Amino acid sequence: MTSSSDRTGAVDEVGVSRTYEVRTYGCQMNVHDSERLSGLLENAGYVRAPEGSDGDADVVVFNTCAVRENADNKLYGNLGRLAPMKTTRPGMQIAVGGCLAQKDRETIVKKAPWVDVVFGTHNIGKLPVLLERARIQEEAQIEIAESLEAFPSTLPTRRESAYAAWVSISVGCNNTCTFCIVPALRGKEEDRRPGDILAEIEALVAEGVSEITLLGQNVNAYGSDLGDREAFSKLLRACGQIEGLERVRFTSPHPRDFTDDVIAAMAETPNVMPQLHMPLQSGSDTVLRAMRRSYRQERFLGIIEKVRAAIPHAAISTDIIVGFPGETEEDFEQTMHTVREARFANAFTFQYSKRPGTPAADMEGQIPKAVVQERYMRLVALQEEISWEENKKQVGRTLEVMVAEGEGRKDGTTHRLSGRALDNRLVHFTKPESEVRPGDVVTVEITYAAPHHLLAEGPTTSVRRTRAGDAWEKRTQEAAAKPAGVLLGLPKIGVPEPLPEAAAPACGSH
Repeated sequence: MTSSSDRTGAVDEVGVSRTYEVRTYGCQMNVHDSERLSGLLENAGYVRAPEGSDGDADVVVFNTCAVRENADNKLYGNLGRLAPMKTTRPGMQIAVGGCLAQKDRETIVKKAPWVDVVFGTHNIGKLPVLLERARIQEEAQIEIAESLEAFPSTLPTRRESAYAAWVSISVGCNNTCTFCIVPALRGKEEDRRPGDILAEIEALVAEGVSEITLLGQNVNAYGSDLGDREAFSKLLRACGQIEGLERVRFTSPHPRDFTDDVIAAMAETPNVMPQLHMPLQSGSDTVLRAMRRSYRQERFLGIIEKVRAAIPHAAISTDIIVGFPGETEEDFEQTMHTVREARFANAFTFQYSKRPGTPAADMEGQIPKAVVQERYMRLVALQEEISWEENKKQVGRTLEVMVAEGEGRKDGTTHRLSGRALDNRLVHFTKPESEVRPGDVVTVEITYAAPHHLLAEGPTTSVRRTRAGDAWEKRTQEAAAKPAGVLLGLPKIGVPEPLPEAAAPACGSH
C-alpha cells in the first residue's frame, strides 16, 4: 500500500506528477526487475516519461549489470552525460541499482557525486522511499541489503506488454563458476512455492497473457531449496493444466541439473514449447573443469541427443565464452567440434571478460586480446553457417506464429509483420488483409531463410484472434487515453521484450 508520504516526492510544487525513466542493462532478470521498479514508481505516484525522453525525466533510474568488463565505463559515461542536465533541472534525481550497484556501493557516489540513490539487488522495493529521503535530506542515500528482503514478485509490476510475461520461479544461484560474479551479487538460490508461481501465472492468463517465460538464475535447479529434485518438471506439467496458457518457455537451465524427467515433461506437455536454451560455455573438458562447470562435452551432447529424440523439431540455442584463461588452440577446437555436433539454432557468443572478484580474474594464462578476437570471429562464422543451414530446413514448412510488437524493425517499410514461431524463431510475414494484433496467432508458409530470421512472402493461411490480442487492444486504447502510462498492478500483463544492449539470455551466461 502506498502512503501519502510515499507520494509526496512524486508530485512537484504545482501538483504535477513527476516523470521517471528506467534504463536497463543486462539479462532477463534485470529486465523483469525494471518492470518492478516501474511498478513501484507508478504506485508511488510517478508517471512514465514519454518514449525517447533520453534523460529528460524528473527521475532517471539505471538498473545495472556487472557481468561484462565494460559495464563500469558504460554506467559512468551515461551518468556523466546526465550531470549537466541535472544542474539545469532543479529537483531532478538519479538512482543506480542492480548488480553493479550491489558490487560497487560507495564507489558510484565517489565517482559520480550527483547520484542521489544507490540500491542493490536485494532491496529494489526501497527505491521510492530512498528517493524521498534523498530529496528531504538533500544528500545521497546508499542502501545495499546483504540478503533478500522480500521475493521480488510480491512487488508492484508495470509489465511491458499484453500477451507474454516473465515469471520468476527463483532468485540467486548456488553454482561457483569461476568466471561469474552473479552469485556474489544475487545470493544463494531461493525458490518460490509452486502454488505462488501458479497463482501468478493464472492471474496473468486472466488478464489476457498467453505466453509465459519461467525465469531463474539456474531455472532447472528449481526445487533444491524445497527438497524436491523433480519440482521443475512438476511445475512444467502443472503449467500444462492452466486453461488459456498457450506457450510456456524457460531460461536458463544448467546442464548439471537437466534430468530425464524434465525432457519428458517438455515432450509430454503440449504448451511447453519445442525450444531449449542451454549454455555450453566451452566444449573443452579442460576448460569446463577450470570454469567449475560440473559437466563435460560428452554429457552435454548426450542431453542434446535426448532432447532431439523426444522433441525432433526443437530449436536449441546456447551461450559460449571464447578465450577463457588457459584456453589453448586445441581447447578452442573442441568448442568448434561441439558446435558442429550440436547444430545450435543460434548461439550467444562472448569474448571472456575479466571481472574483479571472480577466481578466473586471477588465473594464469590470460589470453591476448588479438588471439581471443580471432577465435571469436571463427566461432561466429561457424555458427552463422549452421544457423543458416538449420533455418533453411524450415523453408516450405507451415508455422504457427504469435504476432509480436517491436520485433521487426523494418516492418513499416516492408509492409510486413513479425512474430515468433513455436520454437522461438523470428518470422517476418506479409501483412494480411484482415486486422491482426500483437498476441494474435497467424499461420504462414516459410519461403525464405536467413541466419537470424525466416520470411513468409505469400498470403497468410489463417488469422486467429486471441484473448491476448484483445488485451493488447484494450491496453493500447487505455494508453491513448492516458499517454503517460498506466500501472498494471500485481501481477498484471507483461512481456519478454527484445533485450537491451544485445543482452545475453541469462545473467552471467549460466
